[in-house]
Amino acid sequence: MTVLAQSPPRPEAGGPAGNGRRLVDLVLRARELSILGALLVLVAATTIANPRFMSEQGMKDIFLNASILALLAVGQTMVVVTRNIDLSVGSVVGLVAFVAGKYASGGDRSLLLVVLLGVLLGVGCGLVNGLLVSFCRVPALVVTLGTLYVIQGVDHAVAHGEQIGAADLPSSLLSLGNDSLLGVPYLPIITVIAMLMIGYYLRSYSSGREFYAIGSSPEAAGLAGVSIRRRVLTAYLVSGGLAGLAGVLWLARFGTVVADAAHGWELKVVSAVVVGGVAITGGVGTVYGAALGALLLTTIGSVLVVLKVNSFWQDAITGLLLLLAISVDRLLSLRVTKALKARSRSAGRPVRTGGAEGRAGAGAAPPGTTPPDKAPRDSGPQDTEEKVRHDS
Repeated sequence: MTVLAQSPPRPEAGGPAGNGRRLVDLVLRARELSILGALLVLVAATTIANPRFMSEQGMKDIFLNASILALLAVGQTMVVVTRNIDLSVGSVVGLVAFVAGKYASGGDRSLLLVVLLGVLLGVGCGLVNGLLVSFCRVPALVVTLGTLYVIQGVDHAVAHGEQIGAADLPSSLLSLGNDSLLGVPYLPIITVIAMLMIGYYLRSYSSGREFYAIGSSPEAAGLAGVSIRRRVLTAYLVSGGLAGLAGVLWLARFGTVVADAAHGWELKVVSAVVVGGVAITGGVGTVYGAALGALLLTTIGSVLVVLKVNSFWQDAITGLLLLLAISVDRLLSLRVTKALKARSRSAGRPVRTGGAEGRAGAGAAPPGTTPPDKAPRDSGPQDTEEKVRHDS
């Protein structure tokens, strides 16, 4: 007797694995849309209370103020999705803003050289953080909290109480922070370009997806051959480089720089990232959501100013949104995990086939058939029907 088995088809995109990916994508999309909806409701309500809020200059100011915070949030997202954090970005912005301002005020400096100096200085700070976290295995919270104070000390040592004014800076640098292209300021354009580039890389390249794999499960990522140290170091380099660019943009935007520029912004950046749907435990979130979170926090600050509310409430509201975002993130994570487990259990039901072999239960598979442990989890009874032919 010869037993022939029909090879079950490979899992399609519509199987449990594809459904799981679609479920996660749907959750992320829903979170980003909810932030956008809250932003629109906030703007509409404020416009009803004060119609001047939606003026051209008012909206331009909001986007200008949000650009630097959103740029830092984009870099922070790459770090947070790997289950780490970078608390030194605010001090890096302050150091770069002053050093770049000092360099630019020394003569007729090229704008490209000023930007390059700022980015390289930020990358250097990110390199220190990345090496200590990835290769020396020091906890990211301890490393970046330490470098935060070290960089602040270096900034004060370099400044010596000096202040850089707009009159000392070249016009090309000031134009970068105040001029526009087709009515759109340069700062938001730069931020959007950086966001789209990093967002596309994280989603479309396998090396980009490895950042999420590390945040989801470092042990599993290591077993899968992911170079964890290299990816974590890369995340810190990108975060530091964008912080350096943000420092140059800070200088171009405000013109006047002192030693404690962007002091305390590290908490604003983390808040924007978490409010934007990036899980503080890693593995979940997008740079688009982080940018929306930065825009939401900036808009809240502008709304409070327009409504003449005490600025204290801005920090209180930011803290409340942070707690709410973490709570919602935890609830959604539990629901997604429960849904994926339910789908997995449903797909892993025992396969029943006709004939004596099918009634034999969980015994050894007859010769010529596909062993049960080799069959795909989502194959159904209709996909594993055995055809038995008796030869004389």
